[in-house]
Amino acid sequence: MTGKMASSLTCTGVIWAFFSFLCAGVSCVGFFMPYWLLGSQLEKSVSFGTFRRCSYPVRDESRQVTVMVEQCGRYASFQAIPSVEWRICTVVTGLGCGLLLLVALTALMGCCVSELISRAVGRVAGGIQFLGGLLIGSGCALYPLGWDSEEVKQTCGNLSNQFELGTCEIGWAYYCTGGGAAAAMLICTWLACFSGKKQKQYPY
Repeated sequence: MTGKMASSLTCTGVIWAFFSFLCAGVSCVGFFMPYWLLGSQLEKSVSFGTFRRCSYPVRDESRQVTVMVEQCGRYASFQAIPSVEWRICTVVTGLGCGLLLLVALTALMGCCVSELISRAVGRVAGGIQFLGGLLIGSGCALYPLGWDSEEVKQTCGNLSNQFELGTCEIGWAYYCTGGGAAAAMLICTWLACFSGKKQKQYPY
């Protein structure tokens, strides 16, 4: 017996597993963090994700004024998300991130489990990564369609509209999510084609 760890991946496959995990991690973190869109309301910083936001207005009945609560949290329900486009974006992007994460974890398992990933399985995994990246890219493309919602307009100086930021700006989480997806589609999908070892042919 040797102390060498069994692996179903080639050297290229190990690089693929690393990049897959990195791309999935970056996209998932970007998707979860509420810093896709940055603006201000009542002189307080406000930021949005697809299903979360930081800082929101609350009516103080005792003083008869609207105050900003500087906390981050998700919307109370799916229907509470400001626009239909953002709801679709949440579902599509979440599904894409799930696919990237599934392939990344399978790829990492392939580093230490023999005969888990063959050439054919690697190509299928690459196809799933391409689909995941495409879903996330679609979600990122849909996101600006929700900038015409009343909630966003209040944060962007009442100047925002579809594909028009007004006084707001794009946050780092949006770039993370899209960048991770683009890397998965362009790099991981290609590496996946060479990731699996050829299966041994056993004589019967």
